[in-house]
Order: sequence, then structure tokens, then C-alpha cells
Amino acid sequence: MSSFTTKIKKLKRLSVDEIGVRVAQQVAILSERRGWSKQASLPSDEQFARLLQTRVEPRFFASFQSKDETVAEFRRRWPDAEHEIINTADRIANGSFDLLGLRDLNLGTSIDWHLEPTSGKRTPLRHWSQLNYLDAQLAGDKKITWELNRHQYFLTLGRAYWLTGDERYAEVFVAHLNSWMDHNPPKLGINWASSLEIAFRSISWLWALQFFKESPSLNTDHVVRMLKFLYLNALHLETFLSTYFSPNTHLTGEALGLFYIGLMLPEFRDAERWRTLGLEILVAQLPRHVQQDGVYFEQSSYYHRYTTDFYLHLLILLQANQRELPSELKPKLELLLDHLMYITRPDGTTPLFGDDDGGRLVMLDNRRANDFRSLLSTGAVLFNRPDYKFVSGGAAEETLWLLGVEDLRRFDQIEAQQPEQESASFPNGGYYVMRDGWTSTSNYLLFDCGPHGMSNCGHAHADALAIDLAANGRTLLVDPGTFTYTGAKEMRDWFRSSAAHNTLTVDRQSSSISAGPFSWQTITNCERLAWKEHPRFTFVSGRHRGYERGGHTRSILFLKHDYWVVHDRVELAGKHQINLWFHFESGTSPEVCDGESGQFVLENGLKIASFAPGGRWTKEEGWVSHCYGERAAAPVCVFSAAAEGTFEIVTFLLPSVAERTVQEVEVSGGRGFEVCSEHSRDLLIVKGVEYTWLRTAARGGAPEEIRFSSV
Repeated sequence: MSSFTTKIKKLKRLSVDEIGVRVAQQVAILSERRGWSKQASLPSDEQFARLLQTRVEPRFFASFQSKDETVAEFRRRWPDAEHEIINTADRIANGSFDLLGLRDLNLGTSIDWHLEPTSGKRTPLRHWSQLNYLDAQLAGDKKITWELNRHQYFLTLGRAYWLTGDERYAEVFVAHLNSWMDHNPPKLGINWASSLEIAFRSISWLWALQFFKESPSLNTDHVVRMLKFLYLNALHLETFLSTYFSPNTHLTGEALGLFYIGLMLPEFRDAERWRTLGLEILVAQLPRHVQQDGVYFEQSSYYHRYTTDFYLHLLILLQANQRELPSELKPKLELLLDHLMYITRPDGTTPLFGDDDGGRLVMLDNRRANDFRSLLSTGAVLFNRPDYKFVSGGAAEETLWLLGVEDLRRFDQIEAQQPEQESASFPNGGYYVMRDGWTSTSNYLLFDCGPHGMSNCGHAHADALAIDLAANGRTLLVDPGTFTYTGAKEMRDWFRSSAAHNTLTVDRQSSSISAGPFSWQTITNCERLAWKEHPRFTFVSGRHRGYERGGHTRSILFLKHDYWVVHDRVELAGKHQINLWFHFESGTSPEVCDGESGQFVLENGLKIASFAPGGRWTKEEGWVSHCYGERAAAPVCVFSAAAEGTFEIVTFLLPSVAERTVQEVEVSGGRGFEVCSEHSRDLLIVKGVEYTWLRTAARGGAPEEIRFSSV
């Protein structure tokens, strides 16, 4: 088939609206390249003056209403954070940056804004539409270049300036701002190639203006030039919205950038149009991006965080400026926060399922990349939620900067309470949380049993029926994260594969097969079969049919305050190799041990025993990435068996509070397992879809009995 025929077929699949938008964008690109467009250069002072109108002072975030009060409150609550902020700002002034998961990158004091420092690749200063930034040979890992150019470190310089009054931080900000404008002329270079990056940079500049507006280092000429760029940024965003290119957080992030510029720079005659358009897009995308159970539609916890950030900022700015709130905004935002609350692990971190972007909307604290609790801190105030406060672990620095001193004191007045539920199901997103409490020593398991993703599933991983687990509060079995998008193909493919997740593979094949960094050859969705909640146990079951050679069903029984039982069943045609993957957190040291009833895996805090004919354990090295761009070696334990026809593996995950032994025993018509400790003897019998669990307590304690069907 010719490329022309392929293009015609693709064109026929497009709607009239999409064709119109794409044609208009291509015309705009051509106009920019030929120098016909008004967006191809900065307006002259005379032209710029005609774009302005009388300024009506908008209200920014409440922390900026009283600098002295905000600084005093910050020092009172976080006395150690001041030194950390100043140290980071000093390193920035000396050319040393932390970008995503990369630390102490030496970029020098004269920054090359087009250089990707880890690969040494420097993109040429050509029209942005002529740069294939996904080509690692041209751009290296463009995410790292863009992270610097988001200028979110301006907020670190700004906080250091407020805390110290040292004009040096303002001078660095002004120098970097002017350098960037000198070396990134309108529409030329990689930093104009992504509308989302332009939106994020615009938001950073608007925050920086608030921090430095009283600095003598920031003169009128600097501000006027900066405003000219912000004007062009808004025009670019309006023209090149990702309506059909990437209608996910790209589109909503761009809309938020338009809203920010339109709201905070009302002197532009187009400001009202930008503000209205940005708000309309954000509201229109809410029902699509936020499912009925509150899960973000791309099956990524990190992009869920981004989305929550976007709508938090929107809500706060609307309320601060006494604008009418869209009726859908608060209910959807509360659902987003509910999901984040329930998937928070006992140690306060969040599993990084799906892609981990590594960035933030704004940088207002120095938490770990997988600690999302600052959102819950802010949400506790906005929604008066005692459970958000409880899980947040305390007031966040970010909450002060977003809401101000008065609202932070409202946080103090909320009486923290544990969430009403321990376990929780999110059937639209397909996430199921099993836990037995909300303490720092509780047991926790997250089960992934939902759709692969949405549209092209660009940010999805092949993590069907995978788990993430903390035993006695200690995170032990993890989703390894993302590490890279385009920097290294083999690493991108590995981190997205099924073998890189705590699930089962047939012949090491992934349940969904990758076709590129943001696309898939095949896509597999999961189907939930059962979800049962009981005071003594929680049970979930699901399946997928992602293997050409057969399907996979996984059922998990959680006996609260005791252990989990994972029952895997595959239907196979012919002989195949089955692998069960267990990815341990970096810094752990699991060992494969031999016992009287067979091999098992032992790590401080967890014992894993799997049972299947001919099954054997091996240990190998894998990776865990806690933030984009960073990876650490981590152990992987694999249970393998040759399988044929209907094949079952039963695995016990036993938090090591007391020594327990597990062995398979003979029972009539099914499979039986005995779990013994000095305190009790348990018998689990699995007969098809019927489960029976019996406990006989030592020293005459009361027996327990559970019987249920998985259907």
C-alpha cells in the first residue's frame, strides 16, 4: 500500500472539525516559516502599546497578599526548609541543577538552553515544526531539555529571595530570563515545539513576577520584554492547542496556561478571550479525563497528579477572583483527591503505575517525586475533609503558598480522622486497594484490573493484573516506574513490559505489545470478575485475554492482619513457560530459600511461597525508577514453571510478624494449603470458584471459618 493511499485512509477517519483544526494549524506553521505571521516576531513597542488596556489588578494566590506574614509562618512551621531552599538556590546560581530524577547537573552560569546535558545533543535553532524531538539522535531525551526550560526553578529563587532579601537571587532570575529570551527567538528551536511546555513556562514566569516584582533588579524594560513573550505565548497556545494531537494533560495544561495569562494579564486586549477559552476547555475535558470513580483516564498515577494540580489551581484562582465556579469542578476535583487518598501507601508514597512524567505544575516544596500528599493537605482546607488531613500527614509547604496563612490555620482547626473505608474499589479505572488500617504499619496491596488506557494508550504500561504491596507498612513489591520516554528504546520497552511488573507472563510475552514510545501493536483490557468486602477479608478477581496462547485469571484473598493468597490460572494451548514476577523495592535483599515444603522467598518483612507442579524460584537484577531520569538496581524474584492446558499457581504473601510455614496438602476435589504458626493452624481449600478458610487457634482459642464463592 502506498504512503499516499495510507494518508487518504487516515484522512477519511478524521472528523470535519479535526480536519479544520489541523489544516488551520498547518497554514499557521507555513505563515510562521515564511515570516508572514504576526507571531513570528515580538511586537514593536508601539504595537505592544496598542495591545494594552487599563490594568485591573487580579488576585494571585493568597500567600502573596502579605509577604512578611507568609515568610514568618513559613519559618515557624518549617524551620529546616529555609536552609534547604537557600542551598538549592545557591547551587542554581552556580550552575548546578536538579532536573527530574537527575541531581547536580552542572550546566554552568551561561546556560545553553538547547542542550540535553546527559546525551550532549544540542538541537538546532530551526523553526519548531521542523524538529523531530522524539528522535533521540537529534534531541537526546527532550524531557530533560524541557524540564530546565520550564523555568520552575525561578520559584526556588523567588522563595530564597523572600526568605533572605538577598538581591543576588533576583539578579540570577533576571540574567536567566534575559538569556533565555536572547537565545529563544519567537518560534525558533525546541523550546517552541511543545505547546504544553510553553504553558508551563508561562505559568512559571507569572509566579516569578509575583516573587520579584519589587526587586530593583527587575526594571521596566525587563518586564515589558517579558510581557511581549507572554503575549506571543498566549497566541501560540491558542493557535496550536493539542485538541487532536494529545487531548490529555497536554490539552488541559495548555488551557490552564491560557487561563493563567488571561486572568493575570488583563491589560492585554485578548485576555478575556484567552481566559474564557482556557476555562471552557478545562471544564469540557472534566467528564472525559476524570472517570465516574475519580480515576484519571490514562491509567497513570502521575498524570492523575498533574490533573489534580491543574484543577486545584483553577479552583483557587477562580475563588480568589470571585469568579463563578463551574458546577462540575468541585465534585470532580474531590473525586480526584479521593482516589489519591486511597492509593497512598502506609509510608506516604504513591505507586507510580503507568507513565511517570517526573515534573510538576509548579515547584513549591522538595518532597520526593512519589509523595503526592501535598495535594491532600491543600484539599483538606478547600473541602474541609478530616480524612484528607489524616492521610496528608500534616500541613504542606505548598498549601501555604497556594492558600496563604489564614487558610493554613484553618487546616490546623480541622480534626484529622481516618478515612471511613480501609479497602476501596475504583471500577471504572480498574484499581482495587486492600488494606487493614491507616497506620504506618498497616498492610496494603493495590491491584490493577482495568482498561489498558485511553485512545492510543500513550502513557499506559503492560501492567494487567499487577500488584503493588506494602507489608507491615514497608513498601516491598513495586511498579518499577518509567525512567525514560525517548532517551533509550530498550529501557522504554523494558519499563513498560509485563515482565517489569508484578504479574504473570506466558513465554515472557507482554499482555500488550509496544509499537513505539507512545503507541501499542496490541492492547489488552482487564475484566473484573468479583470484588467482595467482609470485616475479616477482602477478595478481588479479574482476568484478561492478552496472550495469543491463552488467558490469565488472577484472584486475591486478603485475610486482614494476616496474609494474602494470590491464585493465578492460565488457559493454554500447547506447552509454554509461565513466569510470576516479583519486583522488590531498591535497597531490599530478598533471598531464595529451601524449606521442607519447597522453596520460598524471604525478605525482611515478607515471605513468599508459590505452589505449582515443577515450579522453581530464581533471582535476577532489575531496575526501579522513583522519578523520571533516575534508576536504581533492584532485585527481582521469578517463579517459573513449564505449563500446559489449564495451569494454576497459588502464592502466599505473608507479612513476617510471626514465623509461618506453608505447605500444600491433599484434599478431595481441589487444592489445599496449610499455614501454621505457634498461634494457629489455617487450612485453605480451593475448589474451582469455591473458597473455604478454616483457622484452629492454639491454646483453645475460638475457631474461625470463611466460605464464599468467587462469582
